[in-house]
Amino acid sequence: MRKNAWQEKLNVFKEDERPEAVLMVAGQGELMRIAVAWMNAEVTRTKRLTRRRGDSESDVWRWLWENARYDRAELLARIPNATSRTEKNLDALIANRALYPDGTVNSFVGRYLKERVVKLFPQSIRKRAKGAA
Repeated sequence: MRKNAWQEKLNVFKEDERPEAVLMVAGQGELMRIAVAWMNAEVTRTKRLTRRRGDSESDVWRWLWENARYDRAELLARIPNATSRTEKNLDALIANRALYPDGTVNSFVGRYLKERVVKLFPQSIRKRAKGAA
C-alpha cells in the first residue's frame, strides 16, 4: 500500500466534511470539552497500516481510526468530570466525523468552538485582540 494512503484517504473525508457535525457539539458542554481535549491530544498514525476490509465510506473511516494511535485514558483524563458517558460521547463524535483520526476536528466544529471562546470575553478585549492580530 502506498506510504501516504492513510493521509490521502483522510483528506477525502476532510474535503467532503459536512457542517452538520456542528450540531453534535452545539450547546453540549461535555462534547465541546471532548473536542478541545482531542485537539490537544498526542495522536499519531501506525507505522504499518492494517489491511482495509472494504472500500465503503464506513470501512475506510473505521480503517483510518484503527491506524490512529492515542492514549484514550490520557485523553479522558484531560476532560473535566469524565465518566463512562464521556467515553460514549467520544465514540459518538468519532462516528459522526466531528473528530478526525489525526488529532484535528471537523473545520465547522473548529470554527464553532472558536466563536464560543470569543463570546466569553468582553467586547473591549475582543476589539484589542482583533487589533493585535
